[in-house]
Amino acid sequence: MGSKERIARLKEDTKSNILEAALEIVKEDGWQALSMRKIADKIEYTAPIIYEYFENKEGILFELTRQGYVILAQEIKQASAKEQDPVKQLEAMWIAYWNFAFGHKELYQLMYGVEMNCCYRKNEFVEAELSLNLFFDKIKEVMTDEEPNRDLICRKFYTFWSIIHGLISINLVNRGRGQEMNQQILQDAIKGIIKYIND
Repeated sequence: MGSKERIARLKEDTKSNILEAALEIVKEDGWQALSMRKIADKIEYTAPIIYEYFENKEGILFELTRQGYVILAQEIKQASAKEQDPVKQLEAMWIAYWNFAFGHKELYQLMYGVEMNCCYRKNEFVEAELSLNLFFDKIKEVMTDEEPNRDLICRKFYTFWSIIHGLISINLVNRGRGQEMNQQILQDAIKGIIKYIND
């Protein structure tokens, strides 16, 4: 490996360390505790080094949000690939969305502004379109109309999303009904919407 490649690798590793440290701080103390100084202390760098990689804390939040959308799309795609039937694929995709929310709780809070101010709008991220398009394509496939228009597909997606995101949000702020009950509600919601998706 040449010196240019080594320097580039070192920079990428440092950037990753900064982002990992930020997430660790948030997992320990919440988003309100995150600061450039705390990140520097966590990875034993000086604060000016952090600023060489990110202009400010918002830059770190932006990159973490972007990464969250990438992970979400990957997990949705993987869940869909495990099933053959389009209806089962759509169910698996929404369950993957649910699992992402609790498996990557801090990222989900940041991406969707749960219990915190959301710094960015979804349309600022090309990566946010990845999972959205996966859902739109699968909903279109499940619908019996030969060529449903985009507005109708969008309405069906937001019906799903509003119910599932609402249930996730309730649980993220500790007002849920317990794991078993939540799973039943989630399954009922997904199956109920799919049942009437062509109405």
